[in-house]
Parts: sequence; structure tokens; C-alpha cells
Amino acid sequence: MKISAVPYVAFKALRRNRMRTILTALGIVIGVAAVITMVGLGQGASAEVQEQVNRLGQNVVLVFPGARQLGGVSIGGGSANTLTTEDARALREEIPEVIAASPEVRSQTLIVFGNRNYHTRVYGQSHDYLQIRQWPIESGRMYTEEEVERSALVAVVGQTIVEEVFEGADPIGETIRVRGVPLTIIGVLERKGMSLMGSVQDDIVIIPYTTAFQRISGRTHAMVINIQVYDEQSMGIAQEKITDLLRERHRLAPYQENDFTVQTQEDVAQTATETSRVMTILLASIAGVSLFVGGIGIMNVMLVSVTERTREVGLRLAVGARSPDVLLQFLIEAVVLCLLGGIGGILLGIISTELIATYAGWPALFSTEAMLVAVGVSAAVGVFFGFYPAWKASRLDPIVALRSE
Repeated sequence: MKISAVPYVAFKALRRNRMRTILTALGIVIGVAAVITMVGLGQGASAEVQEQVNRLGQNVVLVFPGARQLGGVSIGGGSANTLTTEDARALREEIPEVIAASPEVRSQTLIVFGNRNYHTRVYGQSHDYLQIRQWPIESGRMYTEEEVERSALVAVVGQTIVEEVFEGADPIGETIRVRGVPLTIIGVLERKGMSLMGSVQDDIVIIPYTTAFQRISGRTHAMVINIQVYDEQSMGIAQEKITDLLRERHRLAPYQENDFTVQTQEDVAQTATETSRVMTILLASIAGVSLFVGGIGIMNVMLVSVTERTREVGLRLAVGARSPDVLLQFLIEAVVLCLLGGIGGILLGIISTELIATYAGWPALFSTEAMLVAVGVSAAVGVFFGFYPAWKASRLDPIVALRSE
């Protein structure tokens, strides 16, 4: 048999049992589609996480308090009262790389406007906060440093507050009450969207941190210090200087651990992206099991095919076909089955990813690399699981094969 005729004979054999060919390829179709869908959703989630990290602001460093000890047991990071407003001021004034710093205190509380009540988050921040977060004002203005110093009763609100409390009307100049304290709204923020933790960032009231400490929260220490540095290249240097200055201010001995944690925006992005990457690999691995199962199905069908076509194989060997020709023929049949399944799986994967992204509202990104890998893996599955049946067919004795029923 000519080598050029081998693919034709293989395709002809597959067309002879079209339904079996389709059903056999279906396992590969489902496996490839599952992998592409999971990878697409995983990469979309990673891109969304990166976008949400970017919404934190530009060149941001976050300082969190350390863990509080109770009876020799650590209650958890952020539980200690180790950060002060003076720390924030010192970081801004003494570290050249720092251009803005905002001590943060927040409360979940009820705000009142007329006969309307609404439960939201009230953040105490410095006048630098919107600059750090790169959060523009849509209307009105941000409070000034002088208003922070005198604990002014002013507030800036997010879009959700405008919609839920003021029913879309302009709130500038209106007064809301927070725990009995009247606050005049002087600004409205542009819409920001979801945060990295899944909360609505626009559901917020921002007030001077001095007002929050003295009139709203009753706290005496900052829950976090938001910092902005000059540029991305300064992040590492600023992180070291912030650590050194806070250790000095908190009078920590060389053998004592930090009672605070300094995280850069890059650290947050890396942590969040790594989590998303691990989930993507896990989901893709689970989906890859379908490919393995599909490959076993192909091996099973090819073994049945060899048994059914024993006389045919014996006749070809008897009239001059060589064992490698028979091996190649059955191997091509297995590879073609898998490639057809791979192409069908790519189409099904694209459709299913689009449907999930549209109706579930999940982010998704199509990966050309994933599609190429899926086709390559399909061909590899065909070779791997088709080799034994093909080898078995090539080793048939022509005389024995011709005698079989």
C-alpha cells in the first residue's frame, strides 16, 4: 500500500461508521470545551482582579496594624491598635517618596435624611484620600486640609448614596445625620464599581478623619494608613523607609517583630492574581479529566474496530501491505477522531463561555494559546490512546486474520 493512500483509507473507514465516529469524538468535544471554558473564565477573572487592584489607586502602599495578643493567643492581623494619625503625618512629612497619606477609620452605620434611613459605610479620611485612590469628584468638591484640622461637619458621598437616599436628586448642600451628627454634603464622587473584595465602592460616605474619630466612631487609632508614593520605582524604597520609620516611632527593639504590616499595590495584585491562577489551574485540571475519559473511549472503540475488521486487515497484509502501513492507518483514524473532537470542542467552548459570560455576568477572556494547546492535546490523546489498538492490528497474522469470522 502506498503511504499516500493510508490517510484516504483511514478517512473512508471513519465515514463507514459515522454515528460511532461522532459519538466517540463527543468525549473529546466535551473535554476540550470544558478546558477552554474554565481557562477562559479563569483568565477573565484574573483580568478583572487586576482591574480592581488598579482601582485602588496609583502607586499605593497600605499600612495595616498588627495582631493583638489575648492570653498569649494572636487574634489576627489588623486587630491591634498600633497606628495613629501622628504616624500618618510623620510618614507624609519625613519620607521624601511619600506624596500623600490618609489615616482611615470606618464604620458600618445608619444615615438619616428626612424620613429615609439607609445603612452604609462611613469612612474617615484625610483630604488626600481621593488623590491616593485616583477617585474624581463628579460634582461639588473635596473637603480641605483646614476643614480636616477643625473637624468640619462635611461629607462626600458615592453614587449609591445619591440613588438610594436622594433618589437621584442632587444632594449638594443637603444635610444627613450619622449617629445624630449633622453632616453637610459638599461633593459627589464619580462611579467606581466593585472592589477587590466584591463590595460596592460607591456605597460610601467619606468624612474628615478627625470628625470620624471625635464624633462618629469613638476610635482612637487608625484601621489602615493609605499612602501614595511618587512612582512605581519608588515603591520598594518607600516600603523599607515606612517600615524603618514606624519601627522607630513604635519603639520596637531589634528582636521584636513589627506590630504593623506594609503592603504595596503590587503585593495585593500578586496575592489576588495568584489565587485566581491557582483556581484556574484547578478547574482546568478537573476539566482535563474529561479529555482522559474521552481518550479511553477512543481506545475502546479502536479496539472494537480492530476486532471487527480483522479479516480486512488480514487481506491487506496478505496482498502486500506492511505492518507499519496498518499501524499508521489505525493511528491516523484515532488522531482524526481526536482532532475532530478538538475542533468541535473549541467551538462548543467558545459558545459556552460566551453564554456563561453573558447570562451569569462573569468576566471571560478567550485564549488563543489555550485553543492551540487543546488541539495539540487532542492529537496527543489520539496518538497515545490509539497506538495500542493500531499496534495490535499491525501484529495480526494474515493467515489467522483471514480465517476469522
